[in-house]
Amino acid sequence: MIVTVTPNPALDLTYTVDALVPHGTHRVSAVAEEPGGKGLNVARVLHALGEPVLATGLLGGSTGDRVSELLADAAVPAAFLPIAAETRRTVSVADDADATGFWEPGPMVTGREWAAFVAQFEELLGDAEVVALCGSLPPGAPIDGYATLVRVAAKRGVPSVLDTSGEALRHGLAAGPDLVKPNVDELAALRTRGSELDAASLLDCGAKAVVVSRGPEGLLALTGDGAWRGVPSERLTGNPTGAGDACVAALARGLRDHTPWPELLADAVALSAAAVATPTAGAVDLATYRRLRPAVRVSAAREGSPC
Repeated sequence: MIVTVTPNPALDLTYTVDALVPHGTHRVSAVAEEPGGKGLNVARVLHALGEPVLATGLLGGSTGDRVSELLADAAVPAAFLPIAAETRRTVSVADDADATGFWEPGPMVTGREWAAFVAQFEELLGDAEVVALCGSLPPGAPIDGYATLVRVAAKRGVPSVLDTSGEALRHGLAAGPDLVKPNVDELAALRTRGSELDAASLLDCGAKAVVVSRGPEGLLALTGDGAWRGVPSERLTGNPTGAGDACVAALARGLRDHTPWPELLADAVALSAAAVATPTAGAVDLATYRRLRPAVRVSAAREGSPC
């Protein structure tokens, strides 16, 4: 079973418009309401693929109740810790070219609530084969919260995939996650002594493997054994909001199955592209995935090469 952790989930609203015009008035052609947050998107993709998965994290208030209802309606197994503050909402406005997001701040989490979640997380590891730790940390959570979860998982012999950014990523790296997945912007935002880090530097910081998502240009993977680039055979237009989460789903599944890296990278590229072909995050177009998977181009890359 793969356990996905979303410390700062959301009720995710997607508005579809013909074209997004700043400062303009728009007629919305479709509205989608989904359980949101990176880890929940990962869980929903894995569930769509028929993989055993359990979603966990922190939920509060009536918005949190609605997220729980939507997960139950989708038959996604979940075990969230209740908190006092209200879960946030996120809004994505998608047109034919791209999507624009509006994220509310997360709920304030108390020290007691965070400690209770860490204890619950350790209990859930009993049946876990991989954990995916995803998204931002809510206000009040310790900045090294992901490092704590990585170490708890490692103590129980469970590999971890870390997909976060900023200081949460920097602190998480120090705990030695098995795989980290920044995108190019998140990688560029990490600095040490005033200099940007490249992908290879994350291995020096503690990660055992690094996969950098590069948008339409595909993925770059670096490990202690080699480096590879995976490029989709065609460029899709649509909503890229959930592409990175679909990538994490593929990586977590491959880590569980000990899939060789070139094959794993090809699978992650195809599943990411299949997410772009859907209007909402947390979904993939399985027909597109099956069509693209054999045509993904994977080649060796120079180790330490920039993104």
